Amino acid sequence: MKLIIGNKNYSSWSMRGWLAAKQSGLHFEELIVNIDGDEWGHRKQAMGEVQPSSGKVPILWDGETVVWDSLAIMEYLADKVGRERFWPKEEGARGMARAMVAEMHSGFLPLRRELPMNVRRRVQLPSVSDEAKQGIVRVLSLWAEARARFGNSGPFLFGTFGAADIFYAPVVSRFVTYGIAVPGFAQAYMEAIWEHDWMQEWITASEDEEWVIEQFEKEPA
Repeated sequence: MKLIIGNKNYSSWSMRGWLAAKQSGLHFEELIVNIDGDEWGHRKQAMGEVQPSSGKVPILWDGETVVWDSLAIMEYLADKVGRERFWPKEEGARGMARAMVAEMHSGFLPLRRELPMNVRRRVQLPSVSDEAKQGIVRVLSLWAEARARFGNSGPFLFGTFGAADIFYAPVVSRFVTYGIAVPGFAQAYMEAIWEHDWMQEWITASEDEEWVIEQFEKEPA
């Protein structure tokens, strides 16, 4: 398998696709492209007819199968290796985990827009919009409910690392980057995500990247 991802410092969807591939336990080749440069344009041309219409990362190649979109990639891999590797076994927990992943996949646009992912940066935001604040509160409430109801068996949202953690890992990164104040239970969860071996591997690679996307490096207004 081959997984095409964008800049590790900036690409939150690439992080999700990559974590999903790691969680699968399957061997894959990692191909990184600078989504802000000419390289991605050249790579898309080389892909020809197998290029997905969206032209976005991440993209998974598995033989003749091409899967794009991080959620589709995760579900494809879950079908290959067993869904229990990604989703909780208990029905109530699995239902909530699916809903949380779907909500993150389709929502929280103000939070994403105002707190763009930048793994290696540390900056204090002077303010955020009411919409972004609502997104932050919503994330924290989801984390609190998942941890309280289903997180007794370990430090992650549903105890063991899984699909929900994969999809909220970039949010953890954003909260770290912008110094978002969180309650103690959320801080403990964020530390568990941040210290996970795969996250540390991603963070180290992000810090070593030479690419810089200026629009994500501007000082907050």
